[in-house]
Amino acid sequence: MDVLGALTLDQLRVLVTIADTGSFSAAGRSLMRAQSAISQSVANLEATQGVMLFDRAGHRPVLTEAGRVLVEQARLVLAGAARFEAVAAGTRQGLEPELTLAIDPMVPSGPLIESLRVLHETWPQLPISFSTEGLGGALRRLRRKEAALAIGLLLPDVPEDVVAVPLSTIELVAVAALSHPLARCHAPLTRADLEPHVQLVLSSGATTDGPDYGVASFARWRFIDLGRRLDFLRAGFGWCRMPRHLVEADLKDGRLVQLDLDDDATGQQGALTIYATHLVGHPPGPVGRRLLAEMSAE
Repeated sequence: MDVLGALTLDQLRVLVTIADTGSFSAAGRSLMRAQSAISQSVANLEATQGVMLFDRAGHRPVLTEAGRVLVEQARLVLAGAARFEAVAAGTRQGLEPELTLAIDPMVPSGPLIESLRVLHETWPQLPISFSTEGLGGALRRLRRKEAALAIGLLLPDVPEDVVAVPLSTIELVAVAALSHPLARCHAPLTRADLEPHVQLVLSSGATTDGPDYGVASFARWRFIDLGRRLDFLRAGFGWCRMPRHLVEADLKDGRLVQLDLDDDATGQQGALTIYATHLVGHPPGPVGRRLLAEMSAE
């Protein structure tokens, strides 16, 4: 039944329709009801809530101050009810009631946003939740079954307990601020050149003794937040390897300088693969599969 205690969704629809159409009679025509039925619905709403919604002193009823506020509240309630019904209907059709995504910080936002735009156009009421943690955090959430899909790097190899779909590659480049001593070295840098300088390392955040990938310096400052690491990089506190798409503008305007490393020091500089993964035996539902298809196309 369309009832919330003494309040009905139908009463709220009537109230909103009056506000939108400008009069009781126009609301009746819009809802295909007699004006007397509209008036009675408003009277019942005012009586049950103990609030005057309309000032009836003039030629036609006008919303009171309380009425104007409650019309906006009614819109929110009706929108929430519509979302509730849409999610329930989608679940009956086999759709996921919510799509939960875990995303590593290295993942570019652009292709993900465009793929999710398509999903939102297809299922506008579907709730989508995101989590972004340190490097490897997406895979940990997936294994705890806190996410349907994890999007990120898989280092050093693809684990046996996940199904991984390669989506794209990102290029890592070694960079430092223009003011950093390494930026003034023009010959290819060796590991011995890098070792004395602070390296800004992206960490998983789960443990301090996990494996380090691409680490060449003795002094390591660890970050979970990629944006925070970029702030320190720009400020000249160290060097690191960054996804090219995140530092392209800094390289063009000269705030950052790409470092020339020799073969021994290069390490992870180059392309890394971004994967979308799900647990073996736990494939995504229709919405997750659509997202995978859209991301692969992007």
